[in-house]
Amino acid sequence: MKNYAVIVAGGSGSRMQTAQPKQFLELEGRPVLMHTLDAFANCDLEMHIILVLPEDHIATWQDLVKQHTYKTRHQVTTGGSTRFDSVKNGLGVIDESGIVAIHDGARPLISAEVIQRTVSQAQKTGSGIAAVQMKDSIRQLINGQNKAVDRSQFYTIQTPQTFKVNLIKTAFENSKSNAFTDDASVLEANGVQVNLVEGSYDNLKITTPEDLVIAASILKRRK
Repeated sequence: MKNYAVIVAGGSGSRMQTAQPKQFLELEGRPVLMHTLDAFANCDLEMHIILVLPEDHIATWQDLVKQHTYKTRHQVTTGGSTRFDSVKNGLGVIDESGIVAIHDGARPLISAEVIQRTVSQAQKTGSGIAAVQMKDSIRQLINGQNKAVDRSQFYTIQTPQTFKVNLIKTAFENSKSNAFTDDASVLEANGVQVNLVEGSYDNLKITTPEDLVIAASILKRRK
């Protein structure tokens, strides 16, 4: 089956305290987003990469591609007003069956091993969702009262979230809400069980200035 990646990059720079969207910030000499796309291209040279950007970010991306002489093959399409709408637009580009990995553009440290685990699981069961067990102790707050809960029963969900194309496209088309911020939840709401696979604690999402520092350190360690 053909493999696709839908990379959603609609973030802003608000929590990064910058005017520039976080996916365009420099990480070890290149924009964050280029690291992300390359992770998928290097994992599977035949993977069709679809980059979903807000319309007013496309010109900036094109300028960066020229500036960095960026050669990784990808197709750009326009996002929507919510993450749900952006993913749906990206899926709409796909007109064949296969496997699609949906990934946050601001997660540049995704490894080939995690991508491959999600793809393998999706091939077998229809979905493969990267997740890691929680490290910290957690408490549940209900009506102003809190209590300790067993953290071993809880996972932090990451991306890629990978699916058989027909399953996830049907789920998005059938959804009566565009408020979902998690693709696995869209599939689950359509009555389909989702399956978790081991993610990675390195697979952080660039959200705050501290995240860039950590990401740079991880890239240096890998080198």
